[in-house]
Amino acid sequence: MQKPAFLLAAPSSGSGKTTLSLALLRILSDRGFRVQPFKCGPDYLDTWLHNLASGCRGLNLDSFMASERHVQELFLRSSCAADAAVVEGVMGLFDGAVKADGSSASIAKLLGIPVVLVADAKGVAYSIAPLLYGFRHFDPDVRLAGVIFNRVNSASHYRFLQDACHDVGVEPLGYVPRNDAMAVAERYLGLTISPDAGQEEAIGLMAGHVEKTVDIDRLLEIAMVDLDAPHCSRKPALSLERVIAVARDEAFNFLYAENLDVLEESGKIVYFSPIHDERLPECDMLYLAGGYPELYASALSLNSSMRHQIAEFCHHDGVVYAECGGMMYLGSSMTDRHADRYPMCGVLDLDTSMQEARLHLGYRKIRLDDPSYSSELRGHEFHYSCITRKGDIDNIAAVTSARDQSVDTALYRYRHTVASYIHQYWGETRDFPRYLMNQC
Repeated sequence: MQKPAFLLAAPSSGSGKTTLSLALLRILSDRGFRVQPFKCGPDYLDTWLHNLASGCRGLNLDSFMASERHVQELFLRSSCAADAAVVEGVMGLFDGAVKADGSSASIAKLLGIPVVLVADAKGVAYSIAPLLYGFRHFDPDVRLAGVIFNRVNSASHYRFLQDACHDVGVEPLGYVPRNDAMAVAERYLGLTISPDAGQEEAIGLMAGHVEKTVDIDRLLEIAMVDLDAPHCSRKPALSLERVIAVARDEAFNFLYAENLDVLEESGKIVYFSPIHDERLPECDMLYLAGGYPELYASALSLNSSMRHQIAEFCHHDGVVYAECGGMMYLGSSMTDRHADRYPMCGVLDLDTSMQEARLHLGYRKIRLDDPSYSSELRGHEFHYSCITRKGDIDNIAAVTSARDQSVDTALYRYRHTVASYIHQYWGETRDFPRYLMNQC
């Protein structure tokens, strides 16, 4: 099956990858394409925005948290029903967990798709030539099909950039002019997933702005690739009577699509809101994913009925998995950036705080202390909060970084509640949710 498929990358973060990705997804969708979006790396927010821009759920492609074979199969299986596939890269093109391992470049090679570079042209003209030359020749196995320039001052500015492209053999596909309305729109793609945050209007504005000066037809033409249709099959889901309650609202929304598919193999998913709902659904397992609980700490705390029901579920041996924001919600209290302290569920004997926020970031390898579960779990940390007080809580795993260095992050257990700052990816450890339920 031949269809357009390409990876949108950049020399560095902040070049405009997400802006261009969302604009292109919306443009293609408006043209009648069923376009499948992907994101390199563990990012949650971009995949949510991809869904909003395209109408198709965004998927993560991460060759640290899963094997190369899994990444290939996920890409091909998900792309086979689409008319086009757009992959947004992560950081700079060659930035990986260790050197270029797991980078956008490695994903492009793995999938056999071309790279379209997004280059920030602010303050540069013909001097872009050596940068393009380097990105074209650094790894000959990466096919750099073309470049789109961002923050271009004028058509005459773009002509200097075109000259650079022609001299180094990289095809120019257009440019995005500097525009105050565009800058305002980009600010709406910030740090919250809220239905009234203005993202829909912002994406529409971006698409209209980009379509005027980027050659979409030529982009689709040079991005045509053959995708191997036989990989599109997947194993049927198991039919089980278990019910898994998944928190999903403004506070809890960091959910890998593949993790939800894994949960559906173990039971029926029902969604609920710890902010808005008065009652916890009847369930066999509770999944509290990450998100932005610190932005909604007051609302979460005020919903005392939900907090007490979740606490009762945990105290009476209900099976619970909580990560990052979910773990904070299960703690005794949460302190926001303004030093306001809010009571939480009180299941885990710990307090968390956004005061003196500092970024904790990195891939993680997890080995359970239980010899009956031998698989290595993988995930990542990305949080600014910290644990300010911790009581006597069991740590049930050894956790290391991508370079196998010990880290102080724990996988806590209280009765049948398991919680951590780590966001796990279960694409290749599909038995982990069933392990949790079967152990309990």
